[in-house]
Amino acid sequence: MAVSMKDLDPAFQGAGQKAGLEIWRIENFKPVAVPQSSHGKFFTGDSYVILKTTALKSGALRYDIHYWLGKDTSQDEAGTAAIKTVELDAALGGRAVQYREVQGHETEKFLSYFKPCIIPQEGGVASGFKHAEAEEHQTRLFMCRGKHVVHVTEVPFARSSLNHDDIFILDTKSKIFQFNGSNSSIQERAKALEVVQYIKDTYHDGKCEIASIEDGKMMADAESGEFWGLFGGFAPLPRKAASQDKTLEPQPTKLYSVEKGKAEPVEVESLVRELLDTNKCYVLDCGTELLVWTGRATSLDYRKSASEAAEALLRDLDRPKCHITRVIEGFETVVFRSKFESWPTTTTATVAEDGRGKVAALLKRQGLNVRGLVKAAPAKEEPQPHIDCTGNLQVWRVNGSEKTLLAAADQTKFYSGDCYIFQYSYPGEEKEEILIGTWFGKQSVEEDRDSAIAQASKMVESFKYVPCQARFYEGKEPIQLHAIFQSFIVFKGGLSEGYKKYVAEKEIPDDTYSVESTALFRVQGYGPENMQAIQVEAAASSLNSSYCYILHNDSTVYTWSGNLTTAEDQELVERQLDLIKPDIQSKPQKEGSESDHFWELLGGKTEYSSQKIAKDTESDPHLFSCSFTKGTLKVTEIYNFTQDDLMTEDIFILDCHSEIFVWVGEEVKNKGNALAIGEKFIESDFLFENLSREVPIYVATEGNEPPFFTRFFTWDSAKTAMQGNSFQRKLAIVKNGGAPVQTKPKRRTPVYSSGRSGSSVPEKSQRSRSMTFSPDRVRVRGRSPAFNALAATFESQNARNLSQPPPVVRKLFPKSAPSESAANVASRSAAIAALTSTFEKAPTVRIMPKSIKASKEAPKPKAESDSQENAMSDRIESLTIQEDVKEGDTEDDEGLPTYPYERLIVGSEDPVTEMDVTKRETYLSSEDFKQKFGMTKDAFYKLPKWKQNKLKMALQLF
Repeated sequence: MAVSMKDLDPAFQGAGQKAGLEIWRIENFKPVAVPQSSHGKFFTGDSYVILKTTALKSGALRYDIHYWLGKDTSQDEAGTAAIKTVELDAALGGRAVQYREVQGHETEKFLSYFKPCIIPQEGGVASGFKHAEAEEHQTRLFMCRGKHVVHVTEVPFARSSLNHDDIFILDTKSKIFQFNGSNSSIQERAKALEVVQYIKDTYHDGKCEIASIEDGKMMADAESGEFWGLFGGFAPLPRKAASQDKTLEPQPTKLYSVEKGKAEPVEVESLVRELLDTNKCYVLDCGTELLVWTGRATSLDYRKSASEAAEALLRDLDRPKCHITRVIEGFETVVFRSKFESWPTTTTATVAEDGRGKVAALLKRQGLNVRGLVKAAPAKEEPQPHIDCTGNLQVWRVNGSEKTLLAAADQTKFYSGDCYIFQYSYPGEEKEEILIGTWFGKQSVEEDRDSAIAQASKMVESFKYVPCQARFYEGKEPIQLHAIFQSFIVFKGGLSEGYKKYVAEKEIPDDTYSVESTALFRVQGYGPENMQAIQVEAAASSLNSSYCYILHNDSTVYTWSGNLTTAEDQELVERQLDLIKPDIQSKPQKEGSESDHFWELLGGKTEYSSQKIAKDTESDPHLFSCSFTKGTLKVTEIYNFTQDDLMTEDIFILDCHSEIFVWVGEEVKNKGNALAIGEKFIESDFLFENLSREVPIYVATEGNEPPFFTRFFTWDSAKTAMQGNSFQRKLAIVKNGGAPVQTKPKRRTPVYSSGRSGSSVPEKSQRSRSMTFSPDRVRVRGRSPAFNALAATFESQNARNLSQPPPVVRKLFPKSAPSESAANVASRSAAIAALTSTFEKAPTVRIMPKSIKASKEAPKPKAESDSQENAMSDRIESLTIQEDVKEGDTEDDEGLPTYPYERLIVGSEDPVTEMDVTKRETYLSSEDFKQKFGMTKDAFYKLPKWKQNKLKMALQLF
């Protein structure tokens, strides 16, 4: 649609340039901007145009335009507001959704912009605006309706206005009364209290008393007597609320085509997308609302006539309060699409750019320079897990109705044919947090999946629903799981009886991984603390130019680097080799220069992809209130949500597209249904977003929300520490001046019995862990300030991150990596000297929590005092690699050959081929050793093992 600037009102110039609200009032048939200080103030005699601009995660801006019609506005002003809405949409590029709002019948989306409510004032521009706030305070009675947002309507101050179904607020000069109809819900009463707080702050400067009156108590207390006295005394109320407006009932959907400014019926058997012509406008009558569809090729005048036709249709149908929603082709709402039997899936992929990328990858394989052929991809921030990764991990493999605890060395090695349960406890802000999850391999059987869910749910129940429960599928794992496991390997096949039985029954070959077989692994991840190796089909078609791979058989190991990979990607391969095939020297292969034997292992050379494997990305979150009865799930979206929208009596779902959160209020009776509700939500796909059935699901109960859930809110943990139902909590807050009152003691994490004989406390994992909250620096729980300073010295975007080295293995052939510069070595030596000096200081004694157990490692030297052990051992355990200590490891081995430092470091370009890689420092000469470590070998070996490891890690000798 081509639009001339002369067709657009000057008042709309510059609109929608940033996120927020913009409001215009219609004055003399022209839009006039309303200052921000007056946003939320509406006059009953006026019409308004409201623009809501939302910044999406994709970087785009979304526009919603509403035109609000006061009950006393003129028809001409209302028509002007409707036309100006179409003009504003044209000024924004013709992609906004437009809504008609009538006073007292506003959409929940509109009211969510002005929480907790809007209270229109009498008057308008034509009457010179009556300023009620400047007059003497008048006693007013308001009726409140709504569970999620509140519709507030002023009613006559009379007993006859009251009823049992609604909530009423009586605003007097010295006190505000809230009258709760006996048939009103707890949630409605709680929401109405937000209106009470608004009236108190707006009209009483926050200084007046609050009273809650329960319907049916009559004269039971002084406040009830005072309330009824204002109405002339108590009298029975009518059983039914008087209906003020004609209720709109759902009707069969009818389609109209806008022809010459009129809505003409279109006779169709069923509604399908193909009926809509891009050169036309249509009206869809759904009974409770009208939906106007505008083709992209239509003119501005045609769009204006379609708007007028919809207004005229409402008058003809005698539905003046009905909503009208206008959508543009290509930007249809979920509600509009849901009215059609079929709606094609749209894609946002740019075909041209995709083609350019494929050509670039092909030319790069051929060794040609492709600089400038493809656009530089925008810098992407590394996703953050928002979870402390210094906790304790236990993993079980599911085998039918039983589960088998895995040893620490096998915790990160999963099989695609199996199902697993993991329990991860970690320190939270105020208490220990627990995450209990299930992982389903792609080849796992349904019996094991059902058993895994049942056993994990039983574990959560035994904790009294304190842990957060999760359900993950292979290939759809969230970053939280990868951050917890840090190094994650998925092998083909399975070890469970269920998988073996399935393979035998189907008479298919068992492809379970073995170290002697030919196997191909795709390596991926963000760094040493988040890396994965996934076994794929050992065929050339499994390769991808955007990844690195490990290929091995019983006697040969190849590493393959695609032309689109980075040095960081290749570094991950080196680390994964230490876990998959540590005892054989690898042979590096670059894409385009592979050996014949490499292709022979893959069964010959074939075409393969160059595009990164698409992953579900986190979209803008949507919050839904849920009710689940008789197998039917009903949801209501909560717009512009906050923590206060989470009611303790209800279940809510937070949909982020890449993951689903089910929040369960404390007052919910059957908490065990939460996971089933989440799965039903995914199956229903209410947002038409093509949700994968395997999207991760989290279930969190009130008061136990994990940080990766609360990050979507401005979270106040004091609100979840209150007792009582939603109304009782809100009343306590209102009477306390708006601040939450903590009425619930802080909980202690209950002890879970894993069922293993002789132990009721989960065995602590012996793996090193690091904090991963901040992308700016390495954060490791328990580090001293001196060590933090040391870590900062070593950190570099180009330097190898060894904060989480692979397990120590005696290897004869270390891998290659660039050697360090002299400046870096000098900088590190100085930092080590500063660190070493702190070892001589007496540490501060700390009393550690009882839940943290010290590891059973080798005894420390006698020189270590008991206070040092108590203060440091628990913390350091989570930072150091645990290993078996043999006699003689700390001796200064005489007669060993010495080598230059550059040949001894991990990843040296010219490595020493025959040495004990666990004792690299022993091959330094005494002079080099003292220069690097700032002490003699004798002094070094008198240090505790954890201090030795820290220094060796810092110098890349570990």
